[in-house]
Amino acid sequence: MNKTIAFLQDKKYELLLFALVQHLFVGIFLTDLDFYTRIVWPINMLILGLGSIFMFTGKHSWRHWFRNLHFIVVLFLPIGIPFFKDVPWYFTFLNINYVLFFAFLFTELLKFLLKPGYINTDIISASVCGYFLLIEISVFLLQTFEYYNPLSFKGIDTSSPASIFTDLVYFCSITFTSIGFGDITPNHHITKLVTAFIGIAGQFYTVVLVGILISKFSSKN
Repeated sequence: MNKTIAFLQDKKYELLLFALVQHLFVGIFLTDLDFYTRIVWPINMLILGLGSIFMFTGKHSWRHWFRNLHFIVVLFLPIGIPFFKDVPWYFTFLNINYVLFFAFLFTELLKFLLKPGYINTDIISASVCGYFLLIEISVFLLQTFEYYNPLSFKGIDTSSPASIFTDLVYFCSITFTSIGFGDITPNHHITKLVTAFIGIAGQFYTVVLVGILISKFSSKN
């Protein structure tokens, strides 16, 4: 048992990376978005929580306990979607909590990237995790505006919560990668500015990350 926990602790960034990828892109393998909302999304959040929990093992600060309590809230929020799908404030509450959850993970991950003076597989995995965490934060931040004002974007399929989520994952991904197909566009001055900030944040993270990796590689040599 101890060996298993030690192994999972050692592979915590690989586990988090797998959890983030399946959370963002599992919709590739699904056609029933209602099933995705009711069943798959809660399971996704459970996997994501298990994938992130080893990042905090051995920490007993107030942040650690807050994270544990907050994760319980985040885990149960998707379960209420079928019951509160017509209640706007519920989705606002859900999205804000997801933004806080992923921002907390991103902060912990950045601390790790900045600390050690070496480069290994953990650094590479953590770097990729940071990119996907930025996408998660952006998706749920933009969802907050979309649920508050359905005219915030043009081109988003609003037929179900799952379709809104997948469309925004797509939109944020192409924004971070500077592709910008133009099929989904911000339609309000707030979402235009937030999208602009997201694009800048993605480019800034890439530039800083390259600098960190080069610095660590030089230190190793």
